[in-house]
Amino acid sequence: MKASPAQSSARPPESALREFAAGARDTIPMMIGAAPFGVIFGTLVTASPLALWHGQLMSLVVFAGSAQFIAVGLIASHASFAVIWATTLVVNLRHVLYSATLAPYVAHLPRRWRWALAGIMTDEVFAVAYAHYQKRAPGETGPHYFFGSGVAMYLNWQLWTLLGLLFGAAFPGLKSLGLDFAMVATFIAIIVPQLVAVRFVAAALASGVLSFAWQGWPYKLGLLAAVFVGVAVGMLLTLMENRPQAKHRLKNAKERTQ
Repeated sequence: MKASPAQSSARPPESALREFAAGARDTIPMMIGAAPFGVIFGTLVTASPLALWHGQLMSLVVFAGSAQFIAVGLIASHASFAVIWATTLVVNLRHVLYSATLAPYVAHLPRRWRWALAGIMTDEVFAVAYAHYQKRAPGETGPHYFFGSGVAMYLNWQLWTLLGLLFGAAFPGLKSLGLDFAMVATFIAIIVPQLVAVRFVAAALASGVLSFAWQGWPYKLGLLAAVFVGVAVGMLLTLMENRPQAKHRLKNAKERTQ
């Protein structure tokens, strides 16, 4: 029997706390990968026209590493507000795909929970939550695991941003040490476990190759276009794989009605 929204979100305190702790625990590898990224962001703020508190406020309110890096760079180059807004919007449009993927697993939750989870979803939190949800039927899991993962990543990002702001000026060559590769490694760790079928591999290859080929497009539009191509490839191959099964089910239905 499918759990109701009230049953899924209003669990015993012990159960909810265990799920919250499990979500935070499973996010620790992602938190380690994001740590140098947060320090580098804080360091960049110290070298930009922004005040230190602006950088911390950006992490508190925006909570989107790639968008924050781009915004600081555009602010330093005196770009207009419209350009900054449009560019960061394009970069963060991938969250629409994340939301569509997770929608079946959180649709049963009350609206307040869906809004809260949306606000703390990042690439890393999506990967952790989706891996958890894939082991369960839609509607069976409450919000606490997802929430634990998001809160852990949020606090982690605030901590490392603050350390970068406080001590980044003392280490101006921090970015040249290659610490930003930790985030690349984190994204690799997110993607590779998902490549369990030919259609996923094809979608990843298509989007990866095209994002590299189109990286010269302005405002990261090449990245966005590559993502849509990758999604289209994955959907097309999924339809092709499901077509024989659909025909078989239709044939069986016709035979039963005769």
